[in-house]
Amino acid sequence: MALTSSSVVSTKSLIQSKTLLSSSSSSTKPNNHSSFSLLPTNYSRSIIKPISAIHAAEPAKSTNTKSSATPVPTTTTPGKWSIDSWRTKKALQLPEYPNQQDLETVLQTLEAFPPIVFAGEARKLEDRLADAAMGNAFLLQGGDCAESFKEFNANNIRDTFRILLQMGVVLMYGGQMPVIKVGRMAGQFAKPRSDNFEEKDGVKLPSYRGDNINGDAFTEKDRIPDPQRLIRAYCQSAATLNLLRAFATGGYAAMQRVTQWNLDFMEGTEICLKGLMTPWVSCLRLDSLWITQS
Repeated sequence: MALTSSSVVSTKSLIQSKTLLSSSSSSTKPNNHSSFSLLPTNYSRSIIKPISAIHAAEPAKSTNTKSSATPVPTTTTPGKWSIDSWRTKKALQLPEYPNQQDLETVLQTLEAFPPIVFAGEARKLEDRLADAAMGNAFLLQGGDCAESFKEFNANNIRDTFRILLQMGVVLMYGGQMPVIKVGRMAGQFAKPRSDNFEEKDGVKLPSYRGDNINGDAFTEKDRIPDPQRLIRAYCQSAATLNLLRAFATGGYAAMQRVTQWNLDFMEGTEICLKGLMTPWVSCLRLDSLWITQS
């Protein structure tokens, strides 16, 4: 679990935040479709900025030495984003698949799948991160170091989501500002390695790079990169995000249902917070996390 507070203000964030501040005097309708009801209802913006990607200026290398009077358009222009422009960048930590044909078949299958996150969600997050960069919100990011196929179940997803909600309540009270909760999940499988190989008892095998690439068991069969794992990782990510959306929009994240956010390991610990949220006052008991109404 990691806590991060954005302190670097980019030019894009400054421009967005100034635009939002200048338009704060005009009336806006509250957004009733917020993913987390812990945030104030007037926190969402009605003005959504288009998202744009920023890259390092690394031109694509061309092997075509012949000159032509009419330039031939390409799908990837140096310095301009496209859906496959990442292929022109230098990439490290890539696995070496033994069968490139199987890899290409899997990639073509994944290209036909629908996106897990749509553009509107990315724009909404970008808008909120601008507030964090300006110091008007706190960014809370949490999750596992790497997700696994073996630990995939609804209870683990619920528990991680619940801890983020609990931490958000405490940070909102302590910092007296909105908390942006970002889950490091629904696709966090890969594990970068400092060495491509791992050696045990004189046996040298490829390093474990995450369940979406190979297995963690120290056997030759499990350590061979398997492109079919990418499809399973996609399906698990889609199912995880589907359950998270259900929790966030189905009422589980509402303060009125805070009694369902249980922390068994904190049983018997009680702290009293005055003015936690008006009209929610009184006592916060960490074994069942209940808040009484004044």
